[in-house]
Amino acid sequence: MPDTASQPVTHSGSTVDVLVTVLDDGIEPPSYAHPGDAGADLVTTVDVEIPPQGRRTVPTGVAIALPDGYAAFVHPRSGLAAKHGLTVVNAPGTIDAGYRGEIKVVLLNTDTENPVTLRRGDRVAQLVVQRVERARFLAATSLPGSHRGSGGFGSSGGWAQG
Repeated sequence: MPDTASQPVTHSGSTVDVLVTVLDDGIEPPSYAHPGDAGADLVTTVDVEIPPQGRRTVPTGVAIALPDGYAAFVHPRSGLAAKHGLTVVNAPGTIDAGYRGEIKVVLLNTDTENPVTLRRGDRVAQLVVQRVERARFLAATSLPGSHRGSGGFGSSGGWAQG
């Protein structure tokens, strides 16, 4: 058998064109750090200090136009989360296809003692563009059964209910 462990995995996935307007001179448009990355980096246009347990909305200096049938989702950066406890409050933040304003990121410093300082141009979040389906919600007097049923939070284990 051939050794496939050392061979790169290839994918002929599709690419969607997203129009972007840079609203702040000197700021780069969203970009992928590595081939195969799902998230494109978003940067802050301002210097900001986020106090312990504090939150700030930071501008990214970019606006986008997504095609119908797509949405963009703003995710936290894992490195900032691991090193500084910095996350996106409404993760993932949703950008609908019809939105044309500046993308802003609501950041939360979860650390209880240390502030987080960000400088203009620092990467603060990732933008993931995905195809989304529209649902048609149909009124029903009852729903069909399922394996899970109406079990909610913690119903699959791993969460202590109190």
